[in-house]
Amino acid sequence: MPRRAADEPRGSCVPPIEVAFPDLARWEAGNAGVPYVWTFASRAAGPHVVVQALTHGNEVCGAIAVDRLLDEGVRPARGTLTFVFANVAAYGSFDPAEPFASRCVDEDFNRVWSADVLDGPRESRDLARARELRPVIDRADALIDLHSMTDPCPPLALAGARAKGLALARAVGVPEHIVVDAGHAAGRRLRDYAFFDDPADPRAALLVECGQHWERAAPGVALESTLRFLAHFGTIGRAEADARLGPARTPAQRAIAVTDVVTIASDRFAFAFPVHGLMVVEKAGTLLATDGDREVRTPHDDCVLVMPTRRPKSGETAVRLGQFVP
Repeated sequence: MPRRAADEPRGSCVPPIEVAFPDLARWEAGNAGVPYVWTFASRAAGPHVVVQALTHGNEVCGAIAVDRLLDEGVRPARGTLTFVFANVAAYGSFDPAEPFASRCVDEDFNRVWSADVLDGPRESRDLARARELRPVIDRADALIDLHSMTDPCPPLALAGARAKGLALARAVGVPEHIVVDAGHAAGRRLRDYAFFDDPADPRAALLVECGQHWERAAPGVALESTLRFLAHFGTIGRAEADARLGPARTPAQRAIAVTDVVTIASDRFAFAFPVHGLMVVEKAGTLLATDGDREVRTPHDDCVLVMPTRRPKSGETAVRLGQFVP
């Protein structure tokens, strides 16, 4: 159950690094004509499923899971399976003395996935990598994008704003909390790219926030989410997933519909009290933050705080506000 506003506040310290970062050099060559991209096809027809890690360079849990699955030689029982290590340049810049600095190289890789940016004149190393990977994504029928969070928080499935995203999150069965949201004002996420966000198109994507970036449990969440995702599409057999994970022990899931997105408008943004992910603020109208001279108040009772930022920056999302829905 999410903690309430009176409960323990977020700490201000950098969380400990409890996991080892894998050496990905052995996967650099790829086998699909793009560095760090590996594609395997079955003789049996089926969907093309893409598993992506390292959308952000300091979010190591997905890389640990994908490194393990590649090392173990996982292959599709039907259809096509592609593994992607995305922003490897950012990952390679990781410095434990400044562990948040390697999120990206020049700009956020996960805010460039719209045609006007991908086809536009802007240049950056992160955008160049997105353009390199775009043909891989264009061939996908389904995508799972493995992320993690700055602060400790229960894992989240980000399903986007379309009904098909919520249906996919529920079919996969983990994690427990599903966020129904439309993304960020700062730019379009890969999860919301093109056909993934088209309600008339069956192709779908799921973004999974597996826990805090470097907590010991996060790679296990990434691995379980991936295996259950692959089993849902028949890419691997259900028995294979169960053999790796044990019999299904999926929790009763809860969906959170995002009602408001607080975008930072000034360099003087500050929360009014210590906040943490999935905190529930009971009363509508509670002062949540100040942004320069503007007050930010909760729009409704039982307001759920989704992924509040620890590093406020003008133009970026401070927090998403939501409520539990059936």
